[in-house]
Amino acid sequence: LNPLFQAMESEVSAAFDSGEPEDILSRAFKLTVTREDICTLLPRGWLNDRIMNFYMGLLVERSKKQGYPAVYAFNTFFYSKLSSTSHKGVKKWTKGVDIFEHDLILVPIHLRTHWTLLVVDLREKTIKYFDSLGQKGDHICKTILKYLEEESRERRNIELTVSEWTLHSMGTQEIPQQNNGNDCGVFVCKFADFISRDKPIIFSPEHMPYFRRKMVWEIIHQQLL
Repeated sequence: LNPLFQAMESEVSAAFDSGEPEDILSRAFKLTVTREDICTLLPRGWLNDRIMNFYMGLLVERSKKQGYPAVYAFNTFFYSKLSSTSHKGVKKWTKGVDIFEHDLILVPIHLRTHWTLLVVDLREKTIKYFDSLGQKGDHICKTILKYLEEESRERRNIELTVSEWTLHSMGTQEIPQQNNGNDCGVFVCKFADFISRDKPIIFSPEHMPYFRRKMVWEIIHQQLL
């Protein structure tokens, strides 16, 4: 192992092993990540909202660099709020932001005990749903399209032409699938990572232990490798 990798490995191990659960290990995007949060990245851990939102923050940050599509990411609480209250309930969430000025919109979704991802590509006019357990999310795609319609009308006074949009739930042959009950959060983060670089999704369940450790380092250092 090269020395850099060894240093990173020992740092990741220390993040898991030494200190108190409430120790603060990273702070950015108006979020505070504690050791307890980081420990959800241990093997078989369930990623929590803080880790998911922090990672989305890192993706948005990276997208500001040249050569990357412009990315907007919603908070993990956005979809549940939208689906229970309609556009009215989340109108303030985009205060001072025109989401239509971006290339991609990421919507991490928490379905009680499972994480999934919805991606709006404003360049292609597509809404795609990514589920590492292969479930369909056509109704979720429709909910988000309706939201975009209302947001466009409200913010820009522009009517969206719904017929120009393509909605699609990714099939099990199109994207990798998890082979356990606890990696869904990592799958969502990595789907979002590859998509926000316009890269084909080519990882597999075997990469999950590596991705988990890599994410620890990235969150602590607030930079994506």
